[in-house]
Amino acid sequence: MAPLDLKNTLCFILAGGEGSRLKPLTQFRAKPAVPFGGCYRIIDFTLSNCIHSGLRRISLLTQYQARSLEEHIRFGWNFLPRRLEQWITCSPPHHVAVGKWYRGTADAIFHNLDTVRDWQPPNVVVLSGDHIYQMDYRDMLREHVEHEAALTIGAVRIPVAEAFRFGILQIAKDGRVTGFVEKPKQNAPQIPGDPGYCLASMGIYVFETKEMIRRLEADNKMPEGQGGDFGNHVIPRMIEQVPVYAHMFRGLNGEQDPYWRDVGTIEAYFEANMDLVAVKPHLNLYQPDWPTYTLWHNDPPAKTVFSEEGAGRRAEVQDSLLCPGVVVSGAKVRRSLLSNRVYVDEHSELDEVIVLRGAKIGKRCKLRRVIVDKWNNVPDGTVIGYDTEADKKRFAVSPTGIVVVEHGHPW
Repeated sequence: MAPLDLKNTLCFILAGGEGSRLKPLTQFRAKPAVPFGGCYRIIDFTLSNCIHSGLRRISLLTQYQARSLEEHIRFGWNFLPRRLEQWITCSPPHHVAVGKWYRGTADAIFHNLDTVRDWQPPNVVVLSGDHIYQMDYRDMLREHVEHEAALTIGAVRIPVAEAFRFGILQIAKDGRVTGFVEKPKQNAPQIPGDPGYCLASMGIYVFETKEMIRRLEADNKMPEGQGGDFGNHVIPRMIEQVPVYAHMFRGLNGEQDPYWRDVGTIEAYFEANMDLVAVKPHLNLYQPDWPTYTLWHNDPPAKTVFSEEGAGRRAEVQDSLLCPGVVVSGAKVRRSLLSNRVYVDEHSELDEVIVLRGAKIGKRCKLRRVIVDKWNNVPDGTVIGYDTEADKKRFAVSPTGIVVVEHGHPW
């Protein structure tokens, strides 16, 4: 088994995504900072994977609406000892010329090559900060070293209908990548012997450091539109010239169909959250040896009050996640996720509802398939999710009818 130099491996997390398809949840925050699963942020899953995998030199490359994300990192992820040369830090695009943001994923790493040269790691791990999954990166790093690869790409099996959202790989029997198509609109390459499925890039890369520096310096000299992005520019050029391998993602327990979600749309975000309230969710948040870390709040235990059957004031909670500080007061909650400090008042009914931190649901409200952003105060008697046309006049409504009550909604 190949030895791993985890201590000196450098990790970049691309965390500057605008998440335009997740608006209005990304109106005032970057996509990795969007709350997920009640008490977490999306970024917490990638960072937790890093910690469990022994990667302790981590730079988050931020960009769009970064304040919320940077505060979350500063207050919730500041526990690594700097004296042991371990850190989790945020790097905004301060190296770029005034008025310009990063041109793409490769350009973001290029403008942070000073960090690479300072620490001279043997390999560099590049991760996406906006996916939900649990993965031990050591398996991928070990394959990368054993193959003596210039680049190893994390790969996952997906239905061909979703290929237009991802980079699609073609591989030989030994795992070497022979072709790469970025977000094909049609005729996506399918897995041989597995019709209807493609092999998608997870946006997870392990680079041999010297090769990465050489490639990024060459890419930076390319004309506008011909450089700046891994999927469109750097990877296709590398495949033809140096050994590029795919690492098949198997999950923590070697699952053939492991959990990995790009929650880039309101529908995907809603469905991934709803999966967590299932009796046996696909994503297991309760594994004692693989906890998901986050910013801890000193909130009291969740609480349900009132059980007056005759008066009709009875708290009923079914198949739901209640975070610390939640109070359900004589209300009915079914298949819902209530984040920290949420209050649901008497005689209200919530059915498949995601309520984010600090929001209050008033008396006699009826909400169905709704996402309520943080600190909203939903007035008494409000009905949402039962009349699509009426909802569209007041709120953002997804193509499948999921209603989003944005932060600071003017009631």
